[in-house]
Amino acid sequence: MIGTGKKNIFACLQIPLDSVGKYGVYTLNMGAEQQPSVEKLTISRLAQLGGVNLETIRYYERQGLLPAPPRTAAGYRVFPREAARRLRFIKRAQELGFSLNEIGELLALRIKVGAKQADMRKRAEAKITDIEQKIRTLQAMKNALRQLTERCEGCGPLSECPILESLDEEMTE
Repeated sequence: MIGTGKKNIFACLQIPLDSVGKYGVYTLNMGAEQQPSVEKLTISRLAQLGGVNLETIRYYERQGLLPAPPRTAAGYRVFPREAARRLRFIKRAQELGFSLNEIGELLALRIKVGAKQADMRKRAEAKITDIEQKIRTLQAMKNALRQLTERCEGCGPLSECPILESLDEEMTE
């Protein structure tokens, strides 16, 4: 399978495949001989392939991340195989920190006429900046908690706990 090796595919950008081969999100059109059959998927099969529950599929559908599929005469959803690929794309983007709104933008960008790699790179760089800020915030929280735990001996009555006292203090500016 393409993408399962250790080669950095992002470095060459010649085979745009997600960085985790298990998702198999191809961005190239596969040749006719490689095209999967036009298999139709039930919502439960799609959920199973995507590793999510049924409600997640319905939620993504309501949010416009998955297009509403046609229904059988009995009213059952029948998803095209492409929906599994799209679902893997959504999950992978979430793992990289993108919100559902941002994922919707990525999906729209993907089909936008005239969109360039620079457009995607700009969004990825913005996400990196966002993640770096979150890391700084988490580090500050960790440092504050470390200071509080260093002040607490871990013995004595809870009513004299410096951690609880600190949490109870009014903020002064």
